[in-house]
Amino acid sequence: MPTPKPFEGRRHEVSRLEGFSDAVFAFAVTLLVVSLEVPQTFTELTVAMREFPAFAICFALLFQVWWRHFNFFRRYGLEDGTTITLTGILLFVMLFYVYPLKFVFKLMVFQLLHLPLVGHGAEGHAEPMIVPSQTTLMMQIYSAGVIAVFALFALLYWHAYRKRHDLELTPGEVLETRLSVIDNIGIASIGVLSFLIATIGGPPAAMIAGPIYFVIGPFKWALGTYSSKQHKRLAAQAPEPDPAPAPAD
Repeated sequence: MPTPKPFEGRRHEVSRLEGFSDAVFAFAVTLLVVSLEVPQTFTELTVAMREFPAFAICFALLFQVWWRHFNFFRRYGLEDGTTITLTGILLFVMLFYVYPLKFVFKLMVFQLLHLPLVGHGAEGHAEPMIVPSQTTLMMQIYSAGVIAVFALFALLYWHAYRKRHDLELTPGEVLETRLSVIDNIGIASIGVLSFLIATIGGPPAAMIAGPIYFVIGPFKWALGTYSSKQHKRLAAQAPEPDPAPAPAD
């Protein structure tokens, strides 16, 4: 018989906390849209479409955060004080960092497409989107958001791990919970590394602080390899099922 997947069959009704979280995520996506106004001319449409790649990247990142949050509630269904507090802080951080997230990837896309890096200031005057002396602070703000989001996820999963006996988790589910803690701590640590590179190296190092996030790929691969080994070891330790009784003559 195939080994059942961890958390298979664990489903819970959508709670008020989940419903509120979904509403906040939907509002965050609304803040990401290219423009709240419908373009009046084709020229305005083409200008607005320049921001579509940045919107797509930001949407994918927000969807990843929502998916992690969704899986947490599907797996454990916790709604105690700790879970509510950590979820509230997570939603606050996510809303606060929507605009920095959009700015960073808009800047990146414009650079890749060789578009003019010009914006409009508070008084409507054209000015550079960013100057070299501001790159350090930009990466510090972005990295602080990454650290906060994934550190909060690590705390959520660590809280579930501490309550593994109350939740009656199976050995496979305990392993997956522990791996989730490692996963989120790892990504938060890469954010810390990016923050330190930008802070210590100054504006020249900001060009390294951004691409350092590509380390997430090898980290996820290594974690996946470790996860596969641990699941195989756990399956080997599982007791053999009792043999079926022989049919009566």
